[in-house]
Amino acid sequence: MTRAAKLPDIGAVLAPLLERVPPEQQPLLIALAERMAADRYRGWASAADPALEARLLACAEREEEIAGLVEGLYPEASAAQAKMMEQNPELNELNRSLFEPLAVADQYTLQASGERLGAATWRSFARQDPGSERSEVFGACAELEEANARVLEAILGGAGEV
Repeated sequence: MTRAAKLPDIGAVLAPLLERVPPEQQPLLIALAERMAADRYRGWASAADPALEARLLACAEREEEIAGLVEGLYPEASAAQAKMMEQNPELNELNRSLFEPLAVADQYTLQASGERLGAATWRSFARQDPGSERSEVFGACAELEEANARVLEAILGGAGEV
């Protein structure tokens, strides 16, 4: 069994949370997860060597950019997200419990998988409203997710120390 096969399925873990949110608000919930991922990248960066630190901080910035782009599509984003957190208090614990028990390399692998899933999700949202501002924003988010996945995959592939 490969190491990846032993890791949690991030999509299966997050699906029940997404199902509790109306479809039109799901991007806002995912934006919350993007901010959590940014925090995770910053944590990894603080424990990494300087060369790796810069790459991980750049990933954190992309996660924040994704969240900001998505939140910019919703006039009441902050209030809606606060309500989502109130209604789904397990989100923070779920985020922590998925990653904390894992070795750092496994955390990177899980995060890279999440980035690829995120890219596919943003593209799915983009297809729902082709040619719109939302579609363009979601497409840009997908590209940012893939950039982060490539960084993690390069680190895992030996282009940087884990």
